[in-house]
Amino acid sequence: MAIQTRKKRKSALQLWIMLALIIAILVVLALPFGEQNEPAQEQATEQTEEPTDVYAATTLVKEGMEAPDFTVQMFDGRQITLSNERGKVVLVNFWATWCPPCREELTRVGSDLIERFKGQNFLFLPISRGEEREAVADFRTQMGYTFPMGLDPERKIYDLYASNYIPRNFLINEEGKVVMTSIGYTAEEFDALIAKIESLLQAQQEVNKQ
Repeated sequence: MAIQTRKKRKSALQLWIMLALIIAILVVLALPFGEQNEPAQEQATEQTEEPTDVYAATTLVKEGMEAPDFTVQMFDGRQITLSNERGKVVLVNFWATWCPPCREELTRVGSDLIERFKGQNFLFLPISRGEEREAVADFRTQMGYTFPMGLDPERKIYDLYASNYIPRNFLINEEGKVVMTSIGYTAEEFDALIAKIESLLQAQQEVNKQ
């Protein structure tokens, strides 16, 4: 009798364990997907395959809006205030040293932006998001970059323009209005930015001839 009783208790215990597992599985399946597997903030930042509406929701400054003013501390110690650059075409670029698409985009900057538009009414203003000067210094040494870079260790400037995702570009015309934006990096989109910069500078030259 004692053996049969133990067997019955063991069977009952196994049954309860199976029921508990089934209930747990059903609860997990009932959760929205985002609650089951919510990505970390920095992982989400690197994601370049999110739906367009997600990007739009994190973009605080849209095309046609006036670019929020800011003063950024540059790597070499200078300060640049955006409103003081009024009259120039300005490309504000937010990036970080750990971000692969940012790194890929920056490899094109020297020849495709700085050299291409040298001597013209254009300013390329890359701003490192959320990193201290030491991290940027190591990155510049590693990559051999010497062009000016801004520092935004507390994300105060970035948070004026967006809430997530890098790299980001905000192209600002001579009147201080955002005329084009981009998120992530593709060669085609970067080429489109270059073409837009050329058209803005060309329009300025035409006006100055009149």
